[in-house]
Amino acid sequence: MGAQTGISWTDRTFNPWWGCTKVSPGCDHCYAEQLDARYGGDDTHWGKGARRRVFADKHWNQPLQWNARAARTNLIEKVFCASMADVMDDEAPEGQRDRLWRLIDATPNLFWQLLTKRPQRYVRYLPKQGFKYDNVILMATVESQEFYASRITALYRAAGDLEARNSFARGSNQRVPTGISYEPALGPLSIREYPGLRPDWVIFGGETGAGRRPIQIRWAEDIKDECEEFGIAFFMKQVSAHTPARASALIPSHLLVRQFPDLPAA
Repeated sequence: MGAQTGISWTDRTFNPWWGCTKVSPGCDHCYAEQLDARYGGDDTHWGKGARRRVFADKHWNQPLQWNARAARTNLIEKVFCASMADVMDDEAPEGQRDRLWRLIDATPNLFWQLLTKRPQRYVRYLPKQGFKYDNVILMATVESQEFYASRITALYRAAGDLEARNSFARGSNQRVPTGISYEPALGPLSIREYPGLRPDWVIFGGETGAGRRPIQIRWAEDIKDECEEFGIAFFMKQVSAHTPARASALIPSHLLVRQFPDLPAA
């Protein structure tokens, strides 16, 4: 529910709750829904109106322990939030999102990777007074060109809005970084036509599992080339295969690039 992870672009995962509602084709074969069906108990936590699964204090105390360890070692630890939910879910359990914002403010040695398929909700739900530290990257999932323009526009609007909130609350003029998770990649994607809307980080990942939809290697090659051209960090997570481990092992050598955007100093 919150621990070290096999997800290659982060160090740990933390889920403030479990459950979500599908919003686009990238959700069709949702691994989180499948895990929830296996480990989530008798209730379903997926779909509109479904009760999300919440957790006790022991679960919420874990990031505080990670933060203490990171402080001792003088290393920033990356935390993906949330692998089993969507932090911008309109049906988030009452009070849990605000509890998450307080937790982020209490863990300055963690770098929180917030990822959503609903970037248009960032402005509504992010803390009105901003964050105490510059330890957040705002990210959006973009599975194909069809969803890029609207989601990257919402993502940029949210980053600018959060910068203004941070500046008003604590005088910070730090730019809020942005990223896109091009996963599961379901079609070609180009960022070339949007010069004012380019992220700081692009993660590419093919779909895995028995019903996976295959990728074309050219999609990864093209977005990698564009990232190099525009100075964007590129992370090749996996191609498409039955398991994530196999999908990672099958990455062609010329695509085995795993870059990160700049992190704040510890």
